[in-house]
Amino acid sequence: MSVLIYLTVNQFTAKHTAFNLGGLRSIIFNEHQNGLAKSGAIVRIGRKILIDEAKFFAWVELQNRAVA
Repeated sequence: MSVLIYLTVNQFTAKHTAFNLGGLRSIIFNEHQNGLAKSGAIVRIGRKILIDEAKFFAWVELQNRAVA
């Protein structure tokens, strides 16, 4: 059984320094245009935004394959 890891936007950018706060917020803001919403990587609880780490990086891989 895999462990789900949910991180807030601030926690995510602190852990993964390749993503800065503004850039990540932009990706999330445009989630319906860039396909992130379909990946299920973003979870909202009220105003709180949580990121499913594994699904987010699976989405990043798909973006990489689409360009290559």
